[in-house]
Amino acid sequence: MTSRRVLVTGTGAVCGAGMNPGAILDAVREGRSAIAPITQWDTTGWPCRVAAEIPDFNPRALVDDRKLHKLIRRTDLVGLYAAGGALTSAGVLAHRESLDDSATAVYNDRTGIYVGSGAGNFSNQYDYFQLMTDAKGDLITFGRELSNTVNPMWLLRTLSNNVLGHIGIKYTLKGANACITNHSVGGILAVIEAAEGLRTGEADRAVAVGHDAPIEPQMVIYYHRLGLLASDALLPFDSRRDGSLFGEGAGALFLETEASAAARNAPVLGEYLGGGTACEAQGLITIRDDGDGVVRAIEQALDDAGIAAADVGMIVAHGNGVWQSDMSECAAISAVFGAKPPPVTAFKWALGHLIAAAGILETTVALAALKQGIVPGIATLSQPDPDCTDVPISISAQEPRSNIALIICRGFAGTDAALLVRAA
Repeated sequence: MTSRRVLVTGTGAVCGAGMNPGAILDAVREGRSAIAPITQWDTTGWPCRVAAEIPDFNPRALVDDRKLHKLIRRTDLVGLYAAGGALTSAGVLAHRESLDDSATAVYNDRTGIYVGSGAGNFSNQYDYFQLMTDAKGDLITFGRELSNTVNPMWLLRTLSNNVLGHIGIKYTLKGANACITNHSVGGILAVIEAAEGLRTGEADRAVAVGHDAPIEPQMVIYYHRLGLLASDALLPFDSRRDGSLFGEGAGALFLETEASAAARNAPVLGEYLGGGTACEAQGLITIRDDGDGVVRAIEQALDDAGIAAADVGMIVAHGNGVWQSDMSECAAISAVFGAKPPPVTAFKWALGHLIAAAGILETTVALAALKQGIVPGIATLSQPDPDCTDVPISISAQEPRSNIALIICRGFAGTDAALLVRAA
């Protein structure tokens, strides 16, 4: 552990439940779920027809540069929007305008960008469908007509690091950077990497972003065939649960070293304390019943933060509504925290599963909840699973034991991540 503190001075988020962390928290507190019928295609006859879409999706409301819309996808739009929210709420752009040219150049060079990207969207290939049909398997015809049929900007639109690149271009940020594509833990890993970059001196400040837009036909069909999707509601830790449901959106944190924040008298929202990651190494979708990977990720995060399990005030569980995942997550929480864990909540029942954006967006909501001194209830919890009753889950709001939140995130291939933040 290093003594160099990493502070959170800005947050941004967007999903079906709201356009910023405060609005999303309001929806969760009021028991409002964004899960509703899918509108992006005709789902008549589909086995799963609901998800948490951003209502009245308006690209101009997310990114005002209409020319840029031709070069980026839906997932990039939400990522750029969340990043802009974090930068604006941190006040860093206004501060930079007060600097002279030489100081501005140094400031830009010392500001990093770390992004967790879904990168697995099937819609990237839709441009090829008509040509594949017309060519009827003839590769010569396919090759001859390729440049006439497929948009020449296809490659630029499908880059997994589009959000990273366009944040840098728009805001002239030239520091350390990384783009992480690791399924559901990508957003959390972006935060961990950004914090380590600040701790080790690679940058003085950084924006960390996680974004994803997985609501598309192939994703729904494939997840359904894997037995991972619910029929109509996401019910974490409930005995009626039958799977997860997709959501779309992005979350972002603006992180600064203590010295960077103090130099501009920045408003401090919280502090990054530590993070941990682990892999269960069981298979692409197989996980252990004892939650071993989650246990090790949490223990790493606690060790990194230099705190004890008893110091944690609330837990934001992954809570994706998949039977084995919820059960093993409860086992992991009991293994780490013993007989008296802190209050446990989950947000996916209201937001859907945002895949790469899930953990980081839930971190922004957790910070907002701690500021209000509340652990929101799980509004869909009416029949708690007997295997999960050893952890303090509730349909009603609870009070956190401290101002420290643990956020748990899990992904395919048995990847697990844990993040600890303290609210100011």
